[in-house]
Amino acid sequence: MDDIHKKIKDLRIEQGLTLKDLSEKTNLSVSFLSQIERGASSVAITSLKKIADAFGVTMTFFFEEQVHANYHVKTEEQKPFRVESSATSFIRLGGEFPKRSLEPMIVKLAPNQKKEQTFSHPGEEFYFVLKGAVLFEIAGEEYFVREGDSIHFPSHIEHEYENPLQEETQLLCVLTPVIF
Repeated sequence: MDDIHKKIKDLRIEQGLTLKDLSEKTNLSVSFLSQIERGASSVAITSLKKIADAFGVTMTFFFEEQVHANYHVKTEEQKPFRVESSATSFIRLGGEFPKRSLEPMIVKLAPNQKKEQTFSHPGEEFYFVLKGAVLFEIAGEEYFVREGDSIHFPSHIEHEYENPLQEETQLLCVLTPVIF
């Protein structure tokens, strides 16, 4: 609860609003908002709701624990993982911070890995072949993507992939929204 005033001020600055702008959006006085931001006044739930609406966040945002941002992902922190019943291996490369929208990963396909599942979801996907090759099928059309090539497409289109080679294929993948 003690950090509510700081979160309000941080959000206001992050969104490029002055106290006057926030006052106009909330119908709360500039002096009252200033007192809240300095921690000199407590804020009623009704006022907090107005402030949350003005910022486009839920009221629970002000009560959540502050997540410490982690921008730097060291090699030793990059642990491979698999999704249940899949031969595909993933390594998360992205940092941790609120409202991130990109999911960068290394994707490893086993030798001769066949299509496992057709995917379709909101967002975008970008793949760059670091090693090997991959056969993508997007909306029924096949794309043979070799080492050094890339492919970028909207994720709502049905898509799947396989590794036609007898060696592991490695891809740099960046997708939205964050899924892991």
